Amino acid sequence: MTRMQRPVHVVGVGMIPFTKPGASDPYTVMGARAAKLALDDAGVDYALVQQAYVGYVYGDSTAGQAAIYGVGLSGIPVFNLNNNCSTGSSALFLARQAVESGVVECAIALGFEQMQPGALKGAYDDRPSPMARFAEVMAEKQGFIPEAPRAAQFFGGAGRDYMAQHGIRRDTFGRISVKARQHAARNPLAVFRQTLTLDEVMASPLVFDPLTRFQCCPPTCGAAAAIVCSAEFAQKHGLDMRVAIAAQAMTTDTPSTFDSKDMRKLVGYDMTAAAARQVYEDAGIGPEELDVVELHDCFTANELITYEALGLTPEGTAERFIVEGDNTYGGRVVTNPSGGLLSKGHPLGATGLAQCAELVWQLRGQAEQRQVEGARLALQHNLGLGGACVVTLYQAT
Repeated sequence: MTRMQRPVHVVGVGMIPFTKPGASDPYTVMGARAAKLALDDAGVDYALVQQAYVGYVYGDSTAGQAAIYGVGLSGIPVFNLNNNCSTGSSALFLARQAVESGVVECAIALGFEQMQPGALKGAYDDRPSPMARFAEVMAEKQGFIPEAPRAAQFFGGAGRDYMAQHGIRRDTFGRISVKARQHAARNPLAVFRQTLTLDEVMASPLVFDPLTRFQCCPPTCGAAAAIVCSAEFAQKHGLDMRVAIAAQAMTTDTPSTFDSKDMRKLVGYDMTAAAARQVYEDAGIGPEELDVVELHDCFTANELITYEALGLTPEGTAERFIVEGDNTYGGRVVTNPSGGLLSKGHPLGATGLAQCAELVWQLRGQAEQRQVEGARLALQHNLGLGGACVVTLYQAT
């Protein structure tokens, strides 16, 4: 990875309130609403947007066009993306890349998801699953329980491996949910805004040890979008240039994912660490300089191991990082001020762009009750099993 060829600014973001399945508008309506919010926030007419990158996981071909056509019929290229839970950030990565390279001056990244209730599952049973190799490694390592959600078994297994390696308490994971609910209580766009005590988190039904129900993100419907452009385009049209993408990296799996027999690595620890290293090196900063982070907390166990993969705290010290409150307001770095996937919700295709929206608001000083005082550097981490990880660094300019 090389330094950014030319500055890319996030000049507009939009996000609709996330909801439980069955309570949302159709994906076409949600997607168009989020795109319009981003365009309005930027003050850009859709006619000036030159390319659209649209992400979703559960949908038919060209669902991206069906959503973006609700904004306008300008004839621009529309690219449909599916990278599991990192889909939204993958759309942002490609939009940023198109602007940075000079192919276009302005692009939109849009993500949406209209989910069904219950645990994630594949759409087809007549062809190989892209998760087959992952499932085989997991089954060999810890077995497979058909009645338990597969995703919880992946990430719960990562939590178990971390506990075995570092001897942490089981309720350390639960403390992350308590923090997530406290943050989400300040976010009107979040699904779960009711605070929880540690006792309530730990007493909720066990999904897969050590994960209880309140430590697992909910199936969610929603949409979010971002407008990215060059500095020249922003200056020409008088746009808000306060937030720039300082560095961005996308990684996929390497042999260590499957060969290490470590569940942390099977769920993306090494992908995360590699992407974070690229971003820090490209931007010329260290993790100790970050003010705020939105990371992929699909389960509490993943938030805990991601602290270390991103370098927010040294390996083996995540429990102390949590117990001492270094992951929240008044601590070293505020993580998931939005409430994260655990409490804000996780509409798969929209998640990465919702993270982007939160961090742009933070760097502009527009996060209201959630505002991290003096935020200048913000890091985003979005992970999809199968696998892809996108890490993005935003800087207040």
